[in-house]
Amino acid sequence: MNNTGGARQLRLIVEVEDYDAAVAFFRDSLGLPEEAAFSGDGDERVMILDAGRATLELANPAHHRYVDEVEVGRPVAPRFRIAFEVADAAAATASAVAAGAQVVAPPTETPWRSLNARLDAPGDLHVTLFEELDS
Repeated sequence: MNNTGGARQLRLIVEVEDYDAAVAFFRDSLGLPEEAAFSGDGDERVMILDAGRATLELANPAHHRYVDEVEVGRPVAPRFRIAFEVADAAAATASAVAAGAQVVAPPTETPWRSLNARLDAPGDLHVTLFEELDS
């Protein structure tokens, strides 16, 4: 790291066509607490949600394909996806579907001992919900 201490926060900014559906999914269904929300002229709106600890996972194409194969059984993920650790993958998946997500693959145990579900979420985002089984 450099002498400035490195990054202090990872913030992913996503433009979503259906803002209300995305808020209902991420804030209300997944339970990400609202840190701040702002609005302006012309229906301009933004909401910052606390997603807990952030990491940046860099994967080469072979690993990207491997994870798709393990979790879904076929290549499905775009270049990036968002993954959220949850306490109960099955319950979180059911809640996510009720909030407008579509299941790509149900919760599936992985070789790295987590239970992972794949979803297409509001905002045109590909999402993994994962539950660590050994914690």
